[in-house]
Amino acid sequence: MDWHDHSILVHGRTAHMKKNGPVANSIVPAVAFSFLDAEQAACTVAGRLEGTYYGRYGNPTTQRLERKIADLERGEEALGVSSGMAAISTALLAFLKHHGHVVCTKDVYGGSHKFLTTLAPRFGINVSFVDCTDLDAVEAAILPETKVLYLESPSNPCLTVLDIEGLSKLAHIHGLKVIVDNTFMTPYLQRPLRLGADIVVHSATKYLNGHGDVIAGFIVGDADSIRYMRKHIVGDLGQVQSAWDSFLIERGMKTLGLRMNQHCNTAMEVAGFLEGHPKIAKVYYPGLASHPQHQLAKRQMRNMGGIVSFEVQGGYDAAKKFIDSLQMIMISFSLGDPETLVQHPASMTHFSIPRVQRMNCGITDGLIRLSIGLEDDVDILKDLEQALIYV
Repeated sequence: MDWHDHSILVHGRTAHMKKNGPVANSIVPAVAFSFLDAEQAACTVAGRLEGTYYGRYGNPTTQRLERKIADLERGEEALGVSSGMAAISTALLAFLKHHGHVVCTKDVYGGSHKFLTTLAPRFGINVSFVDCTDLDAVEAAILPETKVLYLESPSNPCLTVLDIEGLSKLAHIHGLKVIVDNTFMTPYLQRPLRLGADIVVHSATKYLNGHGDVIAGFIVGDADSIRYMRKHIVGDLGQVQSAWDSFLIERGMKTLGLRMNQHCNTAMEVAGFLEGHPKIAKVYYPGLASHPQHQLAKRQMRNMGGIVSFEVQGGYDAAKKFIDSLQMIMISFSLGDPETLVQHPASMTHFSIPRVQRMNCGITDGLIRLSIGLEDDVDILKDLEQALIYV
């Protein structure tokens, strides 16, 4: 039977609904796995037999979750890793070698920017940051040694929405692999592979787990690429995802659709409230008609997400006063939790990016990012309203 998304989130695509046994899935924390004889062990390690032989290369609990993630993203296979940054770095290293070059969207997560500007150059990998809303600028940045186009849509923190389909077509003309960070949207709201991307990465720390108690990541794509990453990058670098974390993520994902709908609905209310407030200079949210890529967002996303960014009048001092005056909303670097979280990108998540580059991406000293939680929408709005009195 062809299940719909909410059913896949609970059961997986190929699960048998009727079974004799526990309803909750089991945790297999084993590091090593035994075999009937030496030949079976040798064939499993060599890949001639399907099976698990050592925890760095796979685990039954994680494999079950990987299958569910792949089904949701409509990819052939998925790979669970130890963090969102492990997913990003693994995906990039799979296609980039010494003297390789990557074209990256200019407004990108601070951790991705830091990896591409500090660690990647040590491997002889170069990067060009480009305004990826301009396809001509992207094409002009492609060099003979360019191998990857790395995208984030919507971007962190200014929520720029990129034309994944158009960019993928352009990249493939030049023989590039397209990698998309889909953390903000989750496979419930957006499927980049369906739009032409080759690889999708997630920080499962965020919405996929949804409860702020796991650090993990996922990579989704074609079977050959994922198997290469599993055997030759993740296994060798030891970026393996814990079975315990996999259990928690799978448990959290059962409510992903319900949570994302709530996040999105409240975020739209918050964005509308902020856009009409006299102390707010600008609001970034794809659901607003004023967003420059609003129509594109409506075409390629199921809903508009749970992140709202905005700029207060008065710069850093005003932003600090606002954040410090919040009563229920919590100051935190993360996002996608049940709690509404606030952070100041210029001094927190994007602090490692040089100021000139931050400003060029719209990350001003007055910019604030909100991750809308699952509290009552009236209470979130009330807290925002009272804090704005002090700005």
